[in-house]
Amino acid sequence: MGIYILVGVICAVVFFAIGFPVGVQYRKRVSEKEISSAEEEAKRILNDAIKSAESKKREALVEAKEEILKARTEHETEVKERRAELQKQENRLNQKEENLDRKLENLEHKEEALASKQETLDAQREELTQLKEQEVRELERISGLTAEEAKNVLLTQLEQEVTHEAALKVKEIETRAKEEADTTAKEIISLAIQRCAADHVAEATVSVVPLPNDDLKGRIIGREGRNIRTLETLTGVDLIIDDTPEAITVSCFDPVRREIARLALEKLIQDGRIHPARIEEMVEKAKREVDATIKAEGERAVFETNVHGLHPELIKLLGRMKYRTSYGQNVLNHSIEVCHVAGLLAAEIGADVTMAKRAGLLHDLGKSIDHEVEGSHVQIGVELARKYRESEGVIHAIEAHHNDVEPKTIVACLVQAADAISAARPGARRENVENYIKRLEKLEEVTSSFPGVEKSFAIQAGREVRIMVAPDKVSEDQMVLLARDIAKKIEEELEYPGQIKVNVLRETRAIEYAK
Repeated sequence: MGIYILVGVICAVVFFAIGFPVGVQYRKRVSEKEISSAEEEAKRILNDAIKSAESKKREALVEAKEEILKARTEHETEVKERRAELQKQENRLNQKEENLDRKLENLEHKEEALASKQETLDAQREELTQLKEQEVRELERISGLTAEEAKNVLLTQLEQEVTHEAALKVKEIETRAKEEADTTAKEIISLAIQRCAADHVAEATVSVVPLPNDDLKGRIIGREGRNIRTLETLTGVDLIIDDTPEAITVSCFDPVRREIARLALEKLIQDGRIHPARIEEMVEKAKREVDATIKAEGERAVFETNVHGLHPELIKLLGRMKYRTSYGQNVLNHSIEVCHVAGLLAAEIGADVTMAKRAGLLHDLGKSIDHEVEGSHVQIGVELARKYRESEGVIHAIEAHHNDVEPKTIVACLVQAADAISAARPGARRENVENYIKRLEKLEEVTSSFPGVEKSFAIQAGREVRIMVAPDKVSEDQMVLLARDIAKKIEEELEYPGQIKVNVLRETRAIEYAK
């Protein structure tokens, strides 16, 4: 067995030694053939590539030549078009130059003609000047007056004629108005707007509470001032405790707060128990009493004036006006009076009586809270009326009753007139004596500032001013115009309730001597 294996191994070695060189030579010959065929294939591919490149090169050259030819053609076309356009513009410019030359030539001819006309006009003007001077000299010789004197005479005559014509025109208008009074009664009454007093507060701002004895002053002040501080804090007033015997002064600009403090203090004095808890209780009770009084007064005003359908808050605001005064006149009573007067005026001229009374009652509504809200009582009243949905006619009447806006309705004019009537009637309002005297002096000063016025006198508590004029300086015709100028200046410079009558007097004397 081992011999067979050895023999096999030897045979295999001999076969490999003989076969390996033979295989190597065979593979070498095969590789040479493949290399040779690959070189031939490479030469063929290279030749094909060269031929293809030359072909594409020729095609590219042809395309490039065609593009160049096309671009050259387009460029030549564009150049021709531009040349043609330039030629047209050149032709137009040549035409314009020719036109300008013709116009310049025409202008030169016109300038020559104008120069000739100017020379002619200058000569004619010189001739006219000489003729005018000759005419003036001749007129001066005939009249015996110089040109300046004649001018002054003409101006004086013209001024006199114009003054006379103006006075005649004023008299004619007044006469026509009087003649047509019956047919224009509604317009005259509605447009007779009275000037109203300015809104100044001249009311009392203090209330005096009497005391049974001066010992109560110490109890009202309390230990370390706790009682008086509590009362002042709760009511918002100032308590003035001084050497005045058996009296305490309550000071506050808000009349409602002052009334609450006065009632609370009177209750505390009557009760005798004065301490912070009791003070708070009495202040609350006084507030309820004042609120009840305010509501009752508002309802009384509504019932008395027969104005229905008011918002409950408006009724309360009307009641608050019981504690408000203006120039010493109670504002609630004044509003009720204006309501009645406006209703009567509306009935006389056939206007809306219901709206006139409603607007008259509410016209000073803003005064009920003008201590608490910023703004004039007119603005506050308008805002309150809008808030509680009053009609536009009523709102406009409230807004116009002091001429803050121009009155545009008959009702607004009637409320304005009724307000002036209620405020201006004798005894309705009071004012400081010093202010009253100053107003009269200012009235006389304003009226005396006009030329021709010799003396002026304010009479009837300043509701009429009588003016004496110099008869040699103011003619009958000028009196009418002077009265109107004085009235206008008074309206512009003075503030006053109601109206002022301007009465201009001119003394006429006739003197004769018996011989």
